[in-house]
Amino acid sequence: MGVAVSGWELARAVAGRGQLGVVSGTALDAVLARRLQRGDPGGHMRRALAAFPVPEAAAYVLDRYFVEGGVAPGERMRAMARLRVDRGEHAELLTVLGNFVEVWLAKEGHDGLVGVNYLAKIQLATAPALFGAILAGVDHVLVGAGIPGQIPALATALARAEAVTTQVAVEGDEEPLPYTFDPRGGLLRQLAHASSDLTRPDVLAIVSLPVLASYLVRDPATRPDGFVIETHRAGGHSAPPRGKLVVDAAGEPVYGPRDHPDLAKVAALGIPFWLAGGAAHPARLAEARALGAEGVQLGSVFALCQESGLRDDLRTELRARARAGTLRVRNDPRASPTAFPFKVAELPGTLSEPSIRAARRPVCDLGYLRTPARAANGALVYRCAAEPVAAYVRKGGDAVDADGRVCLCNGLLATVGLGQRRPGGAVEPAVVTIGQDLGFLDDISPDGRPYTAGEVIDWMTGAGTPPGTSAGAPAQSAVSA
Repeated sequence: MGVAVSGWELARAVAGRGQLGVVSGTALDAVLARRLQRGDPGGHMRRALAAFPVPEAAAYVLDRYFVEGGVAPGERMRAMARLRVDRGEHAELLTVLGNFVEVWLAKEGHDGLVGVNYLAKIQLATAPALFGAILAGVDHVLVGAGIPGQIPALATALARAEAVTTQVAVEGDEEPLPYTFDPRGGLLRQLAHASSDLTRPDVLAIVSLPVLASYLVRDPATRPDGFVIETHRAGGHSAPPRGKLVVDAAGEPVYGPRDHPDLAKVAALGIPFWLAGGAAHPARLAEARALGAEGVQLGSVFALCQESGLRDDLRTELRARARAGTLRVRNDPRASPTAFPFKVAELPGTLSEPSIRAARRPVCDLGYLRTPARAANGALVYRCAAEPVAAYVRKGGDAVDADGRVCLCNGLLATVGLGQRRPGGAVEPAVVTIGQDLGFLDDISPDGRPYTAGEVIDWMTGAGTPPGTSAGAPAQSAVSA
């Protein structure tokens, strides 16, 4: 799930055709703040903020981040507060508003279904992000990259605008720390009336194997409304192989029979499920249904369509190299600070090149993938294996764990044209993630021309499928990260 690759424009295009359009919920606070600082071309951010039920909260963010005409060339964009267990009211507010804006715009002008996709690994953002999406009327929430056991109860409570407490895992502690988010605290305290008619979204847990699905359905508190069964061929993060990690000659994880989901066991759970990872073909949709699935989730085929948030130059380069057979997508077991394998498309000028990685000055100024940890002196610290090594070690990390890591936070924002400007005129280099199965281009774009999300849906469901027919929903317009 790349940051803002599946943005509101793509999700709205998919939802308007009767499928489930899903926005990426990662780093939407930064996406909102940086779009505002870029001058908000088209006025979309300001239009959505005008619909936020607490005008004072929207005004606070506008006053802080909006720059008429955009920041000057080479000027650094303003930093944002970070979420913390013990404090972070301003960070929470921006997270709420970023998610509200993206979902509100995705739902604007149609009555189709819109979802939002989160990473369980980003623990502190989940509650305020989900509340912002619920305020905008999100229909589904999808959660992967971890165990989403807290999400069903969280969605229920937040739809009532109740204060919620999530349990945050801390490295070095035996017990998690409680983190409380109050939807009516701070600048949101005026939400009493505006939040009286909120609707709980359905929760879809993204898992790779039926063993986790079986665990989640045992308890009503953790039982989701559906599953997305995602294989390791999908873009972004994927689950590591079961057992001891073994890599092939190219340094990629080796997956075996134990890593292939037994779909009969998933179907026996009696909960709707969809298949993801290499599912972009009408035949895959038919096979999924024959195996008991409701449909398929699509990412890469939508990431390369015209409505996606990918920079035009990167999208064009990806399509051209894929069609020429020269694109390599590596499942890198070291790139992500989460320790999950991460798909990296090898493109010139991006962080896939060792020389570009080496030239980048290490800096951690976003911190979405930071992990709460207990330092030797007992203090609570936040560390990331992709931050400067000296800082990581000072916080109790092992330098070996930092080897080969990539700053995905800055790199993924650069992929959608929102990279931070650095001293000397440098701009953060991009890191591009995509799935490893791109054969769909032979069918959807045989002559190499650009294509739209609507063309993808017509191809998957049959061109004669009328709008509003949920033939394969959720057809997710996101790259999972």
